[in-house]
Amino acid sequence: MSEPIPALPCWLNGELSNIRDAKVSVLDRGFIFGDGVYEVVPVYDGQPFRFEDHMARLDRSLGEMRITNPMDRAGWRKVVDQLITAYAAHVGKQPAQTNQLVYLQVTRGVAMRDHVMPPDLQPTVFAMVNRLYIYPPEERAKGVACVTADDFRWKKANIKSTSLAGAVLSRQMSADVGCNETIMFRDGFLSEAASSNVWVVKNGRVLGPPKDNLVLEGIRYSLLEGLCRREGIPFELRRVSRAEVLAADEIILSSATKEVLPCTQLDGKPVGNGRPGPIYEKLFAGYQQAKHST
Repeated sequence: MSEPIPALPCWLNGELSNIRDAKVSVLDRGFIFGDGVYEVVPVYDGQPFRFEDHMARLDRSLGEMRITNPMDRAGWRKVVDQLITAYAAHVGKQPAQTNQLVYLQVTRGVAMRDHVMPPDLQPTVFAMVNRLYIYPPEERAKGVACVTADDFRWKKANIKSTSLAGAVLSRQMSADVGCNETIMFRDGFLSEAASSNVWVVKNGRVLGPPKDNLVLEGIRYSLLEGLCRREGIPFELRRVSRAEVLAADEIILSSATKEVLPCTQLDGKPVGNGRPGPIYEKLFAGYQQAKHST
């Protein structure tokens, strides 16, 4: 039996409410078609992390979906700040005492069901907030297990779309066997994981898939490139073969919730020596510095 929905703060079409009571139309195209986009902004010590980068990606996704952004940056920041304050009050703390995860979503709006995009709809804007889970040191010291699979999703992975059936199915493949993520390959080359970007370390060099339509460009793309540059670690975006992934010295996952996380087991076999590697350790340390300098 599922747990009851908590009364966590949310923001829907200009009104601050809670996720238990907020309602949208059954004809919202986000509900009918998954016709919308989203962003997830981590908040550390009450401060949004790399907010401008998230807003830039939201603009890109909305542009690809031909949805007009319903708010400017200042408007979005106001929504995020309201939710940060509301969540802190909900848990009885000051905002600076909290780590949070703010979810933002824009759908095309409400219309009678038709595949054609109706013109001039008012977008539905929804945002909610919850606690940000921080992986404990003992879990990071061990690393996580992943499985591999063919990437059977559509070819517009660069859009952070709410149409996530492919991600749900692929993530369930790893959940079914007690693993953390499903690392996917398209035509024999690395794309990404169900809800993470994937980085391969070989001979001290960090490799990642190129920024194209087959991969969602995570906010950590530019962050990790900058950290590698600062640490003198070679960084390269190119096609990475399945064989290279299987022979990696280290595999690293990155996302808003995982930050950077070592994959130490893949398809039941150890990655490298089966422990988090030195490149991961440097990137994790740099990531923590970047968080606290926000």
